Amino acid sequence: MADVAAAAVGAGSDVNTAGNPTEVAMAYLQDEKTDGDMTNLNLGELDLTTDEFILDEVDIHIQANLEDDLVKEALKTGVDLRQYSKQVESELQRIEQASIKDYIKESQNIASLHNQITACDSILERMEGMLSGFQSDLSSISSEIQTLQQQSVSMNVRLKNRQAVRSHLSQLVDELVVPGTMISTILDSPVTEQEFLEQLHELNNKINFAKELSFRETLACSDIQDIVDRLKLKAVSKIREFILQKIYSFRKPMTNYQIPQNTLLKYRFFYQFLLANERTVAKEIRDEYVDTMSKIYYSYFKSYSSRLLKVQYEEVADKDDLMGVEDTAKKGFFSKPSLKSRNTIFTLGQRGAILSPAELEGPILVPHTAQRGDSRYPYETLFRSQHYALLDNGCREYLFLSDFFMVAGNSALDLFNSIMGKTLSMFLKSMSTYVSDCYDSIAIFLCIHIILRFRAITAKRTIPALDKYWEAVLELLWPRFEMILEMNIHSIRNTDPQKLGLLDTRPHYITRRYAEFSSAIVSINQTFPNERTHTLLGQLLVEVENFVLKMAAEFPSRRDQLIFLINNYDMMLSVLMERAADDSKEVEGFQQLLLARTQEFIEEILSPPFGGMIAFVKEAEALMEKGQLDRLKNEEARITQLVRGFSSTWKQSVESMSQDVMRSFTNFKNGTSIIQGALTQLIQYYHGFHKILNQPTFRSLAVRSELINLHHLMVEVKKHKPNF
Repeated sequence: MADVAAAAVGAGSDVNTAGNPTEVAMAYLQDEKTDGDMTNLNLGELDLTTDEFILDEVDIHIQANLEDDLVKEALKTGVDLRQYSKQVESELQRIEQASIKDYIKESQNIASLHNQITACDSILERMEGMLSGFQSDLSSISSEIQTLQQQSVSMNVRLKNRQAVRSHLSQLVDELVVPGTMISTILDSPVTEQEFLEQLHELNNKINFAKELSFRETLACSDIQDIVDRLKLKAVSKIREFILQKIYSFRKPMTNYQIPQNTLLKYRFFYQFLLANERTVAKEIRDEYVDTMSKIYYSYFKSYSSRLLKVQYEEVADKDDLMGVEDTAKKGFFSKPSLKSRNTIFTLGQRGAILSPAELEGPILVPHTAQRGDSRYPYETLFRSQHYALLDNGCREYLFLSDFFMVAGNSALDLFNSIMGKTLSMFLKSMSTYVSDCYDSIAIFLCIHIILRFRAITAKRTIPALDKYWEAVLELLWPRFEMILEMNIHSIRNTDPQKLGLLDTRPHYITRRYAEFSSAIVSINQTFPNERTHTLLGQLLVEVENFVLKMAAEFPSRRDQLIFLINNYDMMLSVLMERAADDSKEVEGFQQLLLARTQEFIEEILSPPFGGMIAFVKEAEALMEKGQLDRLKNEEARITQLVRGFSSTWKQSVESMSQDVMRSFTNFKNGTSIIQGALTQLIQYYHGFHKILNQPTFRSLAVRSELINLHHLMVEVKKHKPNF
């Protein structure tokens, strides 16, 4: 059937010429029938007559057919295969005839399809020609695009190169060109105008650029070198004149030099310009400033220091104003009378306020104002005012030098010392002269702590300019303070109690001096502790304790000795506790001494009126501990006397004892404490007396009924406690 269809399609070209499709089909069938000769028929793989036929393949083919469902069904039903084959063959012929008729029926459509396919072939052929043309055109376009891309890359590289060259050239041209505005401003405008400062910056940039080009041997540099040099000379001349005028204005009397300094700081670039372009002129200005300010500071501080000394106390401590010197030693016919304004030597008083932040950094003294008011001040106040003025001016000057002259580190310190060195040397010399003849240890110690605080202030401001000066001052003051303190120690050690006048149980003036002095030094030393000071104060404390014991030994009775010791210990402790810390070494030492002497004195004053009872109680308690109380069994008469004597005289004795104590001690609070301690001790002794008489040994004594009730005694004793 495939061959028939192909033949029909192949004969399609003749259909139009024959005119009748049915006739053509019948003719084809006639040809097929007449072609009965099968010798020329090519059966391919079905040809059993060929030599290539292989029986094995036939077996395989038969086996495959036997697997067919229809064959299996036929074999199962027992159908005759030959008959079945003929039936199938006839059926195939019938179907073939029907198919041929279908083809004949559809021959016109097949011919139309053939024409359409032929038309499509021609269209496709033309399209193929067009696409071939497009392909050739695209290949040529691709080569053109590649060429254009290469040209674009090349043009981009050239553009970048030209832009780079243009930026360098434009910068070079901008830097080389000297605009007329710059020339007119540099030549005609005052240096104080902002426009002049801006054009000076531009000129400085052009000078630096010209220097850079000259190193590269750029020919264009020679075109502007002359005009740039002339502008530089003009600018240097105007700047030099301006700065020197400001420096010369410092020299006018009563001038506040901080104002022109602030003006110079506004134009600090002027000096930077000179330093970069005309070092000779920059050095001239720097030297002129150093010379001028050195003279100004020296003159100002010399005048100020001399005027300050005129408002100092007229009478100051001398070598005889020591702690161990008796009050009568300096009184003579030719001795000077004590001045009203004389500064205290051993008492701090209000002098310590100089170290408070408010006064330490307060306004400096104005000497002529103080003179008009007839005011006088201790040395440390003058010292504080002088050195605060130095600190304030020194810090300001150091900052100005670092900012205006652009120096730092050792260079800034050297420049500062070249200006302030003469003034600082003058300070040290005058201070050395004063300190060598000064015996006011509190003044020296206050000056030391003023310097320590000023040094902390400059450290906080990160200004090292005065560090060496502070150290030099401390090296002057510390040895002198230690020497004066050692002189006071020796004066107390060498004091002869017999030369100090009449004996008196009240606090001695030497111990009062010590108490005031020690409390002053301890309170000042708390902020910046110094081990050497603690050591010297410890030595002074030992000498004072020895002195008090030597003075107490001069009294004939132990009672007076104790009164003297308690009065002096109490006075020293009270003064120390006002200023020193409660846990200081001096306070703790005197508290222990006062407690020990007070207990001893209480025993001393209880002994005359109640000594018999106290002795009996102590004796009996000692025997009770040993279990030998029976040894006192025969002391009935003694016990009776003690009981009746206490009952009859205790009120008068307590009253007399209270009055005597209050007369003996200058500090009423201390006297009250001693009376309370004595009465408390008395009650404890009487309670012990009760306890002893309640023992089996003494329970049979009739006198026990005469004992005063302990509670009643306590109530009565409270009535005798003094109230102050």
